[in-house]
Amino acid sequence: MSVSAMYPGTFDPITLGHEDLVRRAAQLFDRVVVAIAENPGSKAPMFSTDERVAMAANALAELDNVEVCGYAGLTVDFAQDNNLRVIIRGLRAVSDFEYEFQLANMNRHLTDEVETAFLTPTEKYTFISSSLVKEVSELGGDVSEFVSPKVRLALLERHGKT
Repeated sequence: MSVSAMYPGTFDPITLGHEDLVRRAAQLFDRVVVAIAENPGSKAPMFSTDERVAMAANALAELDNVEVCGYAGLTVDFAQDNNLRVIIRGLRAVSDFEYEFQLANMNRHLTDEVETAFLTPTEKYTFISSSLVKEVSELGGDVSEFVSPKVRLALLERHGKT
């Protein structure tokens, strides 16, 4: 049985922690769609959807069974419309669990055709978040250990530091 999954998020920007989860998910599922949310709710993205899609596609280009695209609307609707049976969510710490648990239960309430699977990042990426990377970069800190070189350059350009 072929099982396709999606890894949704804002990916503003994509970090090495995100990449780690995608690479591991690509070993578990036949097809993984990295779905970049256009409407992240209360989050105001630094990068446009097209910029975030391009950065993620570049970072994940060597993975044959991974696709990157933007989407709007409910995640479960996107999953169903694209025959994606699993939503992958990352858990970095216990503090992530309550929110992710609520999301998973709401999605299950909306449809029983899509399941949620939780993955934890490799230990060296457990503290990385896009928000923290953006803040460190904006304040002039070196984020090269947390993002790909092209993402680092995009952050520097956005902050006018190149």
